[in-house]
Amino acid sequence: MPQLPQVVRAFWVTFSAMFQPATTESYPEEKDKFPPKPRFHGRHQLNRHADGLEKCVGCELCAWACPADAILVEGADNTDEERFSPGERYGRVYQINYLRCIFCGLCIEACPTRALTMTNEFELADQTRESLIYEKQDLLAPMMPGMVEAPHSMVEGMVERDYYLGKISRATDAQIAEVAQRLSATEGAQ
Repeated sequence: MPQLPQVVRAFWVTFSAMFQPATTESYPEEKDKFPPKPRFHGRHQLNRHADGLEKCVGCELCAWACPADAILVEGADNTDEERFSPGERYGRVYQINYLRCIFCGLCIEACPTRALTMTNEFELADQTRESLIYEKQDLLAPMMPGMVEAPHSMVEGMVERDYYLGKISRATDAQIAEVAQRLSATEGAQ
């Protein structure tokens, strides 16, 4: 019978805890109640310039800096007919494997054009492994007002350096007309 006081004490702890308020968070029901901290490293995003051209120049430095080998970049050359970024090259293939990514942020530090940043999005769970390999179209920043979808030419009279100095504020009328003409030509061919 020497164990009886220990058993009574254990039951007393359990019984007294039953009447205390719960300290758990109702995560799926109350998502906005606990926003992520400002420096939180979440899902990656490929940024665009103010006219819609991509900032990624396909240099592959982010892939080299990744300790988990989670990033695949294949660069390609821009042409006058198809220009995706202001530089000579652009990232034709861009993939991030979130099954491998450790969210360390070394890829962000390695990017010379600030094309790659990390958002506060943290809900990356999914049903299949394939859906956790994000392609370029999944990572590209959304089109904001004043942007037109690449490919299109650079702003008339501007060079690559002007883009990175922030001298471009929006797409020009010539760029908008160029994209509209390209879209109508592809719709007419179909």
